[in-house]
Amino acid sequence: MEKHTNPLLCDPITGTCEIPDTLGGAHPKLAGAAASKPLKIIYFTDPICSSCWGIEPQLRKLKLEYGNAVEVEYHMGGLLPDWSYNSGGISKPSDVAHHWDEVSHHYQMPIDGDVWLEDPLSSSYPPSIAFKAAQMQDEQKAITFMRELREMVFLRKKNITKWENISEAATKVGLDANRLQQDYNGQADTLFRDDLKLASKMGVRGFPSIFVTDRQGRSEFIYGTKPYGLYETAIQKLLPVVAKHPYQREWSYLFDHYPTLTTREFATLMDVTMETSEKMLTGLVNEGKLHKLDTKNGPLWRK
Repeated sequence: MEKHTNPLLCDPITGTCEIPDTLGGAHPKLAGAAASKPLKIIYFTDPICSSCWGIEPQLRKLKLEYGNAVEVEYHMGGLLPDWSYNSGGISKPSDVAHHWDEVSHHYQMPIDGDVWLEDPLSSSYPPSIAFKAAQMQDEQKAITFMRELREMVFLRKKNITKWENISEAATKVGLDANRLQQDYNGQADTLFRDDLKLASKMGVRGFPSIFVTDRQGRSEFIYGTKPYGLYETAIQKLLPVVAKHPYQREWSYLFDHYPTLTTREFATLMDVTMETSEKMLTGLVNEGKLHKLDTKNGPLWRK
């Protein structure tokens, strides 16, 4: 079977979106994680990485259960520089549409591939640089900003390379859009290039790439969208004494932490089936406690 090199042809089986012409090889030993918490997750991702969207349920649960011991450090990987990569059955934006729909069903996370038919993206670099600009303002708001960008492109079919959409997302999460634009046109590009250099140095060949590291420089590498238990095992291996935080399995608590949730995310956080999750969320909508955004391949629920 011929191996694809197109960065947008993600593999649901391995849970990865790979970048072309990567160095590969072993991952170098990491320097000690200079952090206030004993463990750090170094997370290489991309705003339009569908497999990274697939990991959101696991990552959100991880933050609730292990956020007291683990901090997540986000780095951009540069999934789609441009459309010069034309292999693996994808040679133009419209080829991505059906693939995204298939990935959506595999991860049970809503993705509408029609954005590639209606308003296709030319690159993932602009939203990546915008994320670095957001980090310059506020790390936590930058993470919320990334989430908003992903909801825009995956659910609302918005082209997040366009400044009006980037600005809208920034304003919505409380960032200064004017400053974001200044930083976007200035230092943020350098920070983004630094991320690409770090990814190359660490042997990153696709996304999501997660390095769980401790202060002694030891690390556990997890490549692709994997079951929750695998991430949990990596944390416990490096920090056997880690205590899992028993968060509340209540809808209001979860939506206070995460203002928007997909059906799969709610099911993962509540430890219930997709069917039960759907029934619970629908009931909350009927009671006027939640809003439901219907999309082609599944809804988004908002408090």
